[in-house]
Amino acid sequence: MDTRDATSLHIAMFPWFAMGHLTPYLHLSNKLARNGHKICFLIPKRTQPKLEQFNLNPHLITFVPIDVPRVDGLPRDAETTSDVPPHLYPLIATAMDRTEHQIKSLLLEIKPNIVFFDFSHWIPNLTRSLGIKSIMYCTVRPVVVAYSLPERKPQVPNSAQDLMHAPPGFPDPSIKLHAHEARASVAMQTKEFGSGIGFIDRLSIGSTECDAVAYRGCREIDGPYVDYLFVQFGKLALLSGPVIAEPSTSGLDEKWATWLGEFKTASLVYCALGSECTLSKDQFQELLLGLELTKLPFMAALKPPLGCGSVEAAFPEGFEERVQGRGIVHGGWVQQQLILVHPSVGCFITHCGAGSISEALVSKCQLVLLPVRGDQIFNARLMGTSLKVGVEVEKGEEDGLFTKESLCKAVKTVTDDDNETGREVRANHGKFREILLKQDLESSYIENFCNKLQDLCK
Repeated sequence: MDTRDATSLHIAMFPWFAMGHLTPYLHLSNKLARNGHKICFLIPKRTQPKLEQFNLNPHLITFVPIDVPRVDGLPRDAETTSDVPPHLYPLIATAMDRTEHQIKSLLLEIKPNIVFFDFSHWIPNLTRSLGIKSIMYCTVRPVVVAYSLPERKPQVPNSAQDLMHAPPGFPDPSIKLHAHEARASVAMQTKEFGSGIGFIDRLSIGSTECDAVAYRGCREIDGPYVDYLFVQFGKLALLSGPVIAEPSTSGLDEKWATWLGEFKTASLVYCALGSECTLSKDQFQELLLGLELTKLPFMAALKPPLGCGSVEAAFPEGFEERVQGRGIVHGGWVQQQLILVHPSVGCFITHCGAGSISEALVSKCQLVLLPVRGDQIFNARLMGTSLKVGVEVEKGEEDGLFTKESLCKAVKTVTDDDNETGREVRANHGKFREILLKQDLESSYIENFCNKLQDLCK
C-alpha cells in the first residue's frame, strides 16, 4: 500500500447551506475519516442535530457550529434551504456569504490543510491568503457542469434556444433540454443568487480560483464528461467515486417493515421526491392519481404541495378510500436506503437528486425518472437517454407538466416483463449495479482520491 496512506490530512468542509449538499459532504467525510483523515465540518448551529446521526466517525469528524447572520426577508431561525421556499434561496446565499469573517477566524484556529466548498466562491481567495488549499467539491454529477458551465457565446447571454442543445464537443449530443427546462436554465443563469452575484458567476469564480475541482462520480459512468471538462477548463479534476452512504445499522422502522411485508416480492412502487421538492397541488394530485392508475401497491414519501398544510389535505376526492390497503402517502422523512432494499419494493419513482440516484443505481428497483429542476434534469437524461437504466416520465414540451397517464405508462414500462424497452433498461441497470457494487471499487476511488489530496498539499 502507498506509504502516503499513513499521512493524515486535516480537512475543513464548508458546503452550501442545503441538506442536499450537507449530507453528501458528510458521507464523503465518513469515507475520508475511514482512511485516517481528520475532518472539521462547518455547519449552521441549529442544523447540526439533523446530521449527527450520520457521523459514523465522531473521533475524527468534528462538527464546528456556525452562527448564520440575520438577513432581512429571511425567517428568524432559517439556516438552510429546507427552512424556506425556493424564492428565498438567494437570501440563504447572502447569509452564507456574510459568514466570511467568521469562517476566516475558524480557519485560523483550525489550521486545516484543505477546505472543501461549493457555492462560497470567496473561499479560494480566503484560503490562499492563509496558505491553505481549496477544493471545489461538486455534489452534482460532472454531466451537469459539462452541459451548463462552458461559455457557448462569449460576452453574449445564452438564450433558451442555445441551451436546448449540448455545447460544441459535448460527449453525448443526445442529452438535451426541453423548451421549458431551457427557459428555467436561462432564468437561473441571469438570476442574482446572493448579494451582487449571479448563480453561474458564483460557480464559475469558485471553479476558476480553486486549486482543484472534485466531483462525486466515477469514470465508469462520468468519464467522458470529466475529460470534456478538463479540455474546457484545464483544471485538475478529481473523482471521489460514487460515495454511497453507509448502510444503516438501525433497521427499518417496525411500522414500515410490517406494512411493506404484506406485499409480494418486487410488487410495490416506492415514490420519493426528496426533502426540498414541493409540487403544485395539481401536479401532486396527478402524481397520486398516476400511482392509483398503475393498480400496483405503492408507498409515496412526499412533501405537502404548495399551499397545503399536509399531504392529506391535498388528496384527490375519494383517493384515500380507493387505495386503502394497497397505497400509502407519508408526509415525513423515511429511511429510503432501507426501503429500497426491502424485498417487496420493485420500482422507484425518483426526482433524480444526486443522492437518490446513487442509492437507486445500487438497488434492484427499476427506475422511473421524474426530475423537477436543476441538476435533477441532467441526471434524468444521463440515466434515461445515455445509460438507459431507467425510463423518464413524459412531460409537456412547453409547460413541463406530466399527467397521471404518462406516469403510469413509465411505471408499466419498467415493470412489465414483456415490454422491450423495460427489458433493456432492466438489463442495463443490472450491469451498472454490478459495476458499482464490485468489490473494492469505492475503496480504491477513495484511496486514490486521498493520495491526490496529499499530492496537492505537498
